[in-house]
Amino acid sequence: MTELMSGLRSGGLPGKERRVGRAVDAVSGVDEERIVADFYRQYGMDHRDLDMEHCTAAFIEEIERGLEGKKSSLPMLPSYIEVEKEIPRDERVIVLDAGGTNFRVATVYFDKDLSPVVEDFSTHRMPGSEGEVGKKQFFETISGYLEQVAGKCSRIGFCFSYPTEALPDKDGILLYTSKELLVPEVIGESIGKNLRESLKRSGHGGIESVVLLNDTVSTLLAGRTAGRRRDFSSYIGFILGTGSNCSYIEKNSNIRKVEGLERAGSQVINAESGAFGKAPRGVLDERFDSRTKDPGVHTFEKMISGRYLGGLCAEVIRAAAEDGLFSAVSKKRLSAVETVDAVAINDYLRFTKSSGSSLGKLVEGAPEPDRVTLYHLIDRLVERAAKLTAVHLSAFVLKGRGGLNPCSPVCITAEGSVFYGLADLKTRVVCYLKRYLMEKKKRYYEIVEVENAPLIGAAVAGLTN
Repeated sequence: MTELMSGLRSGGLPGKERRVGRAVDAVSGVDEERIVADFYRQYGMDHRDLDMEHCTAAFIEEIERGLEGKKSSLPMLPSYIEVEKEIPRDERVIVLDAGGTNFRVATVYFDKDLSPVVEDFSTHRMPGSEGEVGKKQFFETISGYLEQVAGKCSRIGFCFSYPTEALPDKDGILLYTSKELLVPEVIGESIGKNLRESLKRSGHGGIESVVLLNDTVSTLLAGRTAGRRRDFSSYIGFILGTGSNCSYIEKNSNIRKVEGLERAGSQVINAESGAFGKAPRGVLDERFDSRTKDPGVHTFEKMISGRYLGGLCAEVIRAAAEDGLFSAVSKKRLSAVETVDAVAINDYLRFTKSSGSSLGKLVEGAPEPDRVTLYHLIDRLVERAAKLTAVHLSAFVLKGRGGLNPCSPVCITAEGSVFYGLADLKTRVVCYLKRYLMEKKKRYYEIVEVENAPLIGAAVAGLTN
C-alpha cells in the first residue's frame, strides 16, 4: 500500500514494467477490460469504488451548510421565485432568453390543458457578444428586439443565463460576465429595472413587471407544465450540457442565511451545484484540474460536464499510454493526445471503426486489443460520470420534500446535450437512480424533457411571480 500511494502521489504507477508486460499479453487476448479496471482503481478513479451513500451524504451536508450561510462549496442562491401559484390560462406573457450568442424573444400563453403556445418567436444576436457595448446601447438593443411584442403584454419573464444576484422583487443584479460577453457597464446593474426604463423611453411604458431567473430555475418551472396529467409532489431543474447545475424547491424556514423571508413559504434555490467540492477525485482528476484556467474551482463539474469531460478523457488516455496499456504502434499517437471533446467521445463509443471518429483514427492499423482498451478507458469514464450524476440528482431529491409516494414522484426536468446525447448516459443514470434512490431510499422520481424549457419556464415565472 505504501508503494502504491507513493506512486500515486508522484503521478505514476508502481510496477510499470509489469503493466507493460500485461499490455503485450493483451495483444494475445488477455482481458482488456480487467486491465483498464485495474488502471482506474490504482489512480483512484474506478466507478466501482465510488460509494453513493457516502458521496450523496456529503452533497447534502454541503447543501445544508450553504443554506445556513456556513462555509460550503455550494452557493445555494435564493431565486425568490415561488411555485405555489396556479398558472393562469389564456394570459400572454413576453418571454426572453439571453444565452451565450443568441437572444430569443416570444410571447407565450397556456391553453385550458396547460399546454404552452409559443407565438411571435424571433432570434437575435446577444448584445455584447460581437464587441463591447455600453449600458445604454445594451438595453436599447434589447428594447428594439421587443418592438413587435411590447404592446401585447404587461409582463416579462426573462431567462438570463449569466451570474446574477437575485433580488426579493424578482429582479437581478449582474455580477460578472464571461469574456465572450463584453458589457462592462452593465455589471452591477439591475437588469429588469433598466430594461423597463429603456422600454418606457422608447414609448412602451406599459410593462408592469420583469421577472428575472436563470436557466436552471427556468428548467424547473417548465416541469410544472409537464404535470398537467401527473401528480408531481415537487420539482427539480437539472442541466448537464456544457456545464452542470441543479435547482430545487426549499422551505424558506431552512434558508437561514437570509433574514426576513416568510417562514411558511418556499422558493426555488439555484444551487450552482457544479461547484460541489467534496466528490472523491483521483490522481488524474487533480492533474487535469491543475491544467485548467481555474484550478480548484467547480471540481465536480470538471468530472461530468461537456466543457471538461473531453480534457479529462485526454488526460486519462495519455496516462494509460505512458503506463503501457497499449502496444508500441498506438503508444506514440495516444501519448500526444492534447484534448478531445464530448462529440469525439460519443463517436468512438458508438462508431468505433468509423473513419469519422477522431479517436478511432488514433488506433487505425493497431492491434485489435488497442481499440478495445481505448473503448474501455472511455466507457468507464462515462460510467463514472453517470454514477456521479445519479449522486447529484439523488442529493436534491432526498433534500427536497417530494417523492415519498410512488403515485406522486418528483418531477426532474432535465436539459443538456451531454445528458441526452452522450453514449447512453441517461440510461446509465437511470439504472443507478433505480437501485439507489428508488429501491434503497424509497424515493420516487420521473425525468421529463420539455421543449423550449428556458422560454416555457420564463413564461411560468412571469405569470406567477
